[in-house]
Amino acid sequence: MRAQGAWNPLWDKLSDWDPEWTEQFVSMGTLPIRRGVLSPQFVELLSIAVDAACTHMYSPGVRRHIRAALELGVSREEILAVLELTSVLGIHACNIGVPVLAEELDAFERRRAEQR
Repeated sequence: MRAQGAWNPLWDKLSDWDPEWTEQFVSMGTLPIRRGVLSPQFVELLSIAVDAACTHMYSPGVRRHIRAALELGVSREEILAVLELTSVLGIHACNIGVPVLAEELDAFERRRAEQR
């Protein structure tokens, strides 16, 4: 991964402290790619989605995978579609927040009515 420019420098200390575990982690994470089941274009699009997701937000990876996707002939429209689909993950903030807001507004209004 280092040679391919896919190494995350945040893993340096982990690799220093436990190189065997880090090697196993990297091996596990790259096995589906090494097996060749998915096309390189699809792997790059999937990697863009993972790195851009609100749960990850790793911009160096997004940049690296966009560059690689473009080199493989992936179109701007395909990459944009992946980013747009990935943005839907953020809807969970509304799925959680809106019902809580509704409950709290009801409780607030009940307390206000009781104070009158």
